[in-house]
Amino acid sequence: MIADPKTIDWQALGFNYMQLPYRFEAHWRDGAWDKGGLTQDPNMTMNEGSPILHYGQGAFEGLKAYRTKTGAIQLFRPDQNAQRMEHAADRLLMPHYPVADFIDAVKQVVIANQDFVPPYGTGATLYIRPILIGVGENIGVEPAQEYTFRIFVTPVGPYFKGGLTPTNFLVVDYDRAAHNGTGQSKVGGNYAASLLAGKTAHEHHFSDAIYLDPRHHKYIEEVGSANFLAFTKDGKTLKTPKSPSILPSITKYSSLYLAEHVLGMKTEETHISIDDLDEFGEAAACGTAAVISPIAGIQYGDHYHVFYDEKKVGPITHKLYDLLTGIQFGDVQAPKGWIVPVTD
Repeated sequence: MIADPKTIDWQALGFNYMQLPYRFEAHWRDGAWDKGGLTQDPNMTMNEGSPILHYGQGAFEGLKAYRTKTGAIQLFRPDQNAQRMEHAADRLLMPHYPVADFIDAVKQVVIANQDFVPPYGTGATLYIRPILIGVGENIGVEPAQEYTFRIFVTPVGPYFKGGLTPTNFLVVDYDRAAHNGTGQSKVGGNYAASLLAGKTAHEHHFSDAIYLDPRHHKYIEEVGSANFLAFTKDGKTLKTPKSPSILPSITKYSSLYLAEHVLGMKTEETHISIDDLDEFGEAAACGTAAVISPIAGIQYGDHYHVFYDEKKVGPITHKLYDLLTGIQFGDVQAPKGWIVPVTD
């Protein structure tokens, strides 16, 4: 059933699907994309032999539309999402959906559903989910002959309950992805493989799992479906893990830029050993969905490490969060090219 914006409690939104009136869809056949357009049908029909169903030939993205204080709607660095989807397409032998067309399609869907972009000040946003999948008659382990590109949207609140509230994470024994696998690509198989680890963490009353590197099981890689940020105790350096199996987070790289160029911090992509957590006074999970979510503590075996405080947000984490969200919601001047207006 299509949602009614008049009945939505914007302050109480979780991170859930809501059926909105419009989505965008385009098709690739005979070596070219058609023009594509908006549709009101939330369902997709495909052949039973479609490679997405058997072999996981599909990628997706996640970005948001933000309502500013003036009522305008804007996007945050959508070109980066488009380029990351191109990288995933290359990895899975799928055709690129052009960057300019990607951004135009996102705008079309947001404008068509603009009544569902949450009001400024609620902290909620319109989450945008582009997907690219291999479809058509196929049974062999080979690339599809046809592809579908679709974008749907849904209003959301914070990914982790409580929003900007410190939460705890559990180090698990499972591997998220291999170093020479698909970890750097936003593809469905990475997330299907994470379900059991996430379930294990939740059953033990943690917000999510933390993955260590697949070779040594020593270095931090990702925090659930988010990247990891760590601030040294002297407040001068922001570190984030470096690995060939980590998804390159747009939020992470934006945070690194802001920390260096606005907050005057030193930034490093480097190995972060699970045994060296005492080096850091604050830590956070970051991503489009997670934004910047403070980490209270990490459970590793029998050891539980607390960062700044189990109940309070650290000052550097808070400052970086305020800076990033200020840009996203139009309250802080953004670096050139970061903001794309949708409506005035």
